[in-house]
Amino acid sequence: MIKNISTFFKIKPAVAVGFLFSVSSLLFGTWVAAIPGIKYKLGFTDGSLGLSLLLSPLGAITGMLLSTRVFSKIEVGKWMLGGYSALCIIMLLQINSVNRWMFWACLYCYGTISFLNGVSSNATVNLLEKKYNRLMMSTCHGMYSLGGAVSAGLAALLFSVHVTSQWQIVIVSLTIIVVLISNKEHLLGNKEIIHSRSGIKLPSLAIMGISFICMVSFMAEGCVADWSAIYFKEVLHSPKAFMSLGYAGFSVAMTVGRLNGDTLISRFGSKNIVIAGAMIASLGFLMVVLAPTVMFAIAGYILIGLGCCCIVPVLFSASANIPGVSTVEGFAMVTTGGLIGFLTGPSLIGFISEKAGLSKALSLLILMTLLAAFAAWRNQFLVNKKTIDGSLSFDEQLY
Repeated sequence: MIKNISTFFKIKPAVAVGFLFSVSSLLFGTWVAAIPGIKYKLGFTDGSLGLSLLLSPLGAITGMLLSTRVFSKIEVGKWMLGGYSALCIIMLLQINSVNRWMFWACLYCYGTISFLNGVSSNATVNLLEKKYNRLMMSTCHGMYSLGGAVSAGLAALLFSVHVTSQWQIVIVSLTIIVVLISNKEHLLGNKEIIHSRSGIKLPSLAIMGISFICMVSFMAEGCVADWSAIYFKEVLHSPKAFMSLGYAGFSVAMTVGRLNGDTLISRFGSKNIVIAGAMIASLGFLMVVLAPTVMFAIAGYILIGLGCCCIVPVLFSASANIPGVSTVEGFAMVTTGGLIGFLTGPSLIGFISEKAGLSKALSLLILMTLLAAFAAWRNQFLVNKKTIDGSLSFDEQLY
């Protein structure tokens, strides 16, 4: 991992784009810590807040529909600089909303800009991989995971010294914008137009297969985030001190795995990584469902994190290199699957849990991850690209 990170940080344009992944999670982590205060301030119930939060994915769908038009006109570097700066301002206004209408507008805009930012940054990483002849998608996604951990710790620290969420987002947003401006040269150096305005095509079965795998991976992540603490409390009867350790173990495993991911993908091949990752995640969910103790369940969540960590970076790289499909269209197809999984997965688990219990509900993820492994094995766009010559230095490895 140290060698991978050290060589990655020598490539300044890659570091500038990698920071953008951290921006998303830094803002999101600050937002998560602010939700309880916003709920109280604007007088939301659990139900009305839940319905309000659906405006973000609705905005993301709007972003998907706009993506081909936007990226056929605007250079990707200009969008990244402007888009991520805009995201900071939107989140600042969102957390400081003075009424529900302002809050709802910010949620919708946040979803739209977030989707377009994700397309621009992932597409640029794909271009940089080709330019520098080395893998870096997983490392960039690892920086997203790292940003989430930093934001959670920072929020806790600032709350301890009585800094409210309204001021926390001001500090975080201004810091991010300063860093973005300092990296302006590297970001604006990406002058590519990443979409050709070709017509939207119906996806092939192979592309739908990649989207399905992404859906399962995001479903797994969403269910771990939303249900792990409840599972520990209601099924395993865990002490309060242990209830968050399932998600913590998952998050740490995800971060460590992604920061090592480019080395692993280069060594073992993309298809093998996705197949093995899905099967490891399936084993992790099996351990969670059958867990006799809290520690056994924590080990299961760690396995889920290790299994899922490299799947999404591989899928984004694969979707950007599908013959006859533009990078923007490829990302949109895959991200749509992920969006469906992230939104519907936790709700589906909740519905099954009400009828059959949470353990049986989580068993669905065992089956889904096995199906994802099978879909990866059969997919023609997932191939085992490895280094051409193992004697090359890490910076010179081709994939």
